[in-house]
Amino acid sequence: MSTNQIDDLVRSVRTAANQVCPPEETARLVSAALRANLPTREILTPEQLAGDPDSYVQHVLHVEPDGLFSVVALVWRPGQVTPIHDHLCWCVVGVVDGVESEVRYEVTERDGEVFLTQAEVTENPTGSVCGIAPPGDIHEVRNAGADTAVSIHIYGADISRVGTSIRRRYHLPVLVG
Repeated sequence: MSTNQIDDLVRSVRTAANQVCPPEETARLVSAALRANLPTREILTPEQLAGDPDSYVQHVLHVEPDGLFSVVALVWRPGQVTPIHDHLCWCVVGVVDGVESEVRYEVTERDGEVFLTQAEVTENPTGSVCGIAPPGDIHEVRNAGADTAVSIHIYGADISRVGTSIRRRYHLPVLVG
């Protein structure tokens, strides 16, 4: 595992995340820090890169001592997908290897029924970086490629303490189009 890449990333994220600003602005600043310091897949061991046939795997790479942010690597085998969810905090993602597809949703109410509508679909190839912050961060992410994908997720929370950045999973009907 390459610790220099992680050390450089952490220093840059620390500078961005320590600025006092709204979550959307923090996500923008951290996105710039990740874009400038996106590591390579060599930050993970061959065993970590193997992934799991049943689900995407999360590897915690760094948690800031005061819990301000966490750096996590996710390893996704082809077709693996998250549930539709939102987050406890701002989140920034950089694709290190492969292609991830993200579908963002909005909660809509019509005639007394509540459902999700697709707001945006993006394909994020290697090198892509994006950030989101609640509210308005309902999404689903999947490995859209034929090979294993690796991405770096930076969360504005202590993932070692809370276990996940997911605040809520959505089990509402989805309307497309």
